Amino acid sequence: MVVDDHPMWREGVARDLTEGGMRVVATAADGREALARFPAARPQVLVLDLQIPEPRGVEVTARVVALDPAVRVLILSASGEQQDVLDAVKAGATGYLVKSASRAELLDAVRRVALGDTVFTPGLAGLVLGEYRRLSDTPAAAGDDDTPRLTDRETEVLRLVAKGLSYKQIAERLVLSHRTVQNHVQNTLRKLQLHNRVQLVRYAIEQGLDDESPGRAPGS
Repeated sequence: MVVDDHPMWREGVARDLTEGGMRVVATAADGREALARFPAARPQVLVLDLQIPEPRGVEVTARVVALDPAVRVLILSASGEQQDVLDAVKAGATGYLVKSASRAELLDAVRRVALGDTVFTPGLAGLVLGEYRRLSDTPAAAGDDDTPRLTDRETEVLRLVAKGLSYKQIAERLVLSHRTVQNHVQNTLRKLQLHNRVQLVRYAIEQGLDDESPGRAPGS
C-alpha cells in the first residue's frame, strides 16, 4: 500500500512496485484515507510518506501497527532529519528511506522489509542505534527469574541482528539457511514477547549484545 499526498509521486511509486513484481493493494493521499483503507487492504508492507495531511505519517504508523502488528512500515520521506527518523521508528516503522533513493533501492527495501529486515538510508541506521544506546543508559533490574532464556544460537543471531546485519548476511556468516535464521528470530520474538525487528534491536542493545565482546546471554 502506497500513501503519499503528491499524485505523481504516489502513482510513480505504485508503478515501480508493480513493475518490480509486487502487488499494490491500495493507495491513499492522506492519513485519514490511509487509515480508512488499511483494514480492508491488509497490506504486508505500507510505503508511507511522513508529511501527509492529518493524521501525519508518524501517527498513521502507530495506528496501523496497533491494528496489525505484522504489518511492515517503510517510510519514504523527503526528510532525513534525526527527529523525524526517530519518531517514525519509535512509532513502529521497520525502515526509512529518503526520496532521493533510486528505484532499485526502493524495490530492494520493500522486499527486505517484507522479510522482516530493518532497512535505512545509509547513515540513518547508526543514528537510530545511537539513540537506543542513549535510552538504555538506565540499567534494568538484574537477576529477574522471569527473564526469558534464549539458546546460544538464538543469542548469536540476536547479536548479529543488533549489529544491523540482514537475514541473508546472518545466514552467510553462520552458515545457515535464510529460513533457519528467520525461525530463530521468530522464536526469539515470541520468547521476548516483542512484535518486530525494531523492538528486537532495542532489546539487544539494552542487553549489550551490539558490543564486540561476547557479553552474557539473556537469561543466563
